[in-house]
Amino acid sequence: MNSKTIVAVLLITLGIVVLAYSGLNFKTPGETINFLGMHLATTENHFIPPVGGALMLVGGIALLLVKPKSAG
Repeated sequence: MNSKTIVAVLLITLGIVVLAYSGLNFKTPGETINFLGMHLATTENHFIPPVGGALMLVGGIALLLVKPKSAG
């Protein structure tokens, strides 16, 4: 398996997961706020909409179907 095939399979898998869950929510650590000697940790919420999953799925399938141009 070459790297193009691996990326295509990952895109297809992630696209199916996003579509299956009607979008995907995840949190990342935000910045730490220091206020009056207290350290407050924040998080940032992110959302991948189903349209993003469909685009990943189509992009992965397209990568699998495109043949590399031969040299010469």
